[in-house]
Amino acid sequence: MAQRSSLSEAQRQAAIALFEAGHGRGAVATRLGVSRHAVRELQQRWRIWGGGALVPKPTKRTYAFELKREIVQRFLAGEAKQTLAEEYARSSPKLIARWTQAYRSEGADGLRPKPTGRPPRDRAAPVRPDSELERLRRENERLRAEVAYLGKLRALSASTRG
Repeated sequence: MAQRSSLSEAQRQAAIALFEAGHGRGAVATRLGVSRHAVRELQQRWRIWGGGALVPKPTKRTYAFELKREIVQRFLAGEAKQTLAEEYARSSPKLIARWTQAYRSEGADGLRPKPTGRPPRDRAAPVRPDSELERLRRENERLRAEVAYLGKLRALSASTRG
């Protein structure tokens, strides 16, 4: 079970026992003295996983592009997220909502897996040589700094001698 849940382990077990006894989420929330939102989330997971809703789900599962696209298209055609999550045994209806949002904003490419990490450096691209003007400007700046340093050094040595 996710650590983010506002329900304790005992409250989650009691809630699932009450769901299995036929109680609704409002009655369960009232009886346990907890928020309806937390109970609603648990009830959605319980409908999909049954008693397995108490078991932590694996993190960072990946799903095939074709499966995501099929589920999103069925949702956009009018089927309920909860029904689709139960049918395809997805962890949560929120997952389908995220896929739908990505599909609406980026199209089908929003459902494709994204590469992780820093993109690799293109080793085939040659290192761009500096232009002659850039090289001369850097050399000029270095020489000015050198002249300023030597001038201050000369003034310092003259003041210590005098």
